[in-house]
Amino acid sequence: MARSRSVPTPRAARLLAVAAAFGLATAACGSSGDGTSADTAASSGSGAATSEATGSSAADGAETASGEPIKIGYSAWPGWFPLAVAEKEGLFEQAGVNVELQFFADYLGSLDAMAAGQLDGNTQTLNDTMFAVAAGDEQVIVVTNDNSAGNDAIICDASVGDSIEDLKGKTIAAEPGVVDHFLLLQGLASVGLTEADIDFRGVTTDAAAAAFAGGEFDCVGVFAPFTVQALERPGSKVVFDSADFPGTISDHIVVTPELIAERPEDVQKLVDAWYLTLDWIEANPDEALATLADVAELTPEEYQSLADGTKIFNASEALTTFTDSSGPTSLERVAKLINPFLVESGLTEQEAPLDGLFDGSFTQAHVDGAA
Repeated sequence: MARSRSVPTPRAARLLAVAAAFGLATAACGSSGDGTSADTAASSGSGAATSEATGSSAADGAETASGEPIKIGYSAWPGWFPLAVAEKEGLFEQAGVNVELQFFADYLGSLDAMAAGQLDGNTQTLNDTMFAVAAGDEQVIVVTNDNSAGNDAIICDASVGDSIEDLKGKTIAAEPGVVDHFLLLQGLASVGLTEADIDFRGVTTDAAAAAFAGGEFDCVGVFAPFTVQALERPGSKVVFDSADFPGTISDHIVVTPELIAERPEDVQKLVDAWYLTLDWIEANPDEALATLADVAELTPEEYQSLADGTKIFNASEALTTFTDSSGPTSLERVAKLINPFLVESGLTEQEAPLDGLFDGSFTQAHVDGAA
């Protein structure tokens, strides 16, 4: 169901700013051109299908894609651009699933389209998915695409020491409620500190980066490419980043419960297609980089600089996020940290229910089928 959003969601500011800074594509393969979905996606079922995922795998060979198209939204992020490769190379068809991609230059628009029932699935952060679920939407994570692995950082002036403990008492700016604020709190907690131990300043990401580069604040929490701007301050350095806290910022393919209930075999093929795409990219690195950079409207070198800060998971690594309840990338573990953060930041009035939010069965079936 649709709902209003009075504050930006954690990845919304990130992607809009990246798009502005690098001139990311406003249209891509499968885009409507205006970043909105015109029609509600058709979701006709595949007969009396059960809700249990099948173990079909794209590795078994190409199948004939059939059925109404599954509408999937995606946005400008290195962990999600491989979907454009899948479309260009016909990998959805090879996996036997009919997928209609919808590119959103405005990530917030994709979240709204998903909430309004105009999409069958979307690419979203864990934070944003939990935000939606807390607001009453029904969504299920079926793929863990990636973790931020350095694209988010806490950067400090030369006067600040090199350890997280040295942040105590310092003035630190970050956009309140966004993923870099969350990363900051996780870093502080790792050494027994809280937000009360610092002088936190809530400032939008672009303004925070510019102010820090100009000599304001002791430290700043920002994401790429604003990390580059912040580091223009003489003597500044990264004290810690998202690579030091795996799982803190994770990205996913999210679908509706109705799609899983009515078309579980197609959901399985969608998941298979994602991993088939990663295999294709690994086998064709130069061609893949050219496509990824072209979709992002970047040079290959510019695209690679962003991609290097994103850890894209293979199927076995992704499966661990669903099955390991205590590991660093565990969705269950991180979700239990995000829930109180969303409430305390004023983004949600209540915590998101976690029952049914994570469905690793399709990734498990893919891993089993590949084996």
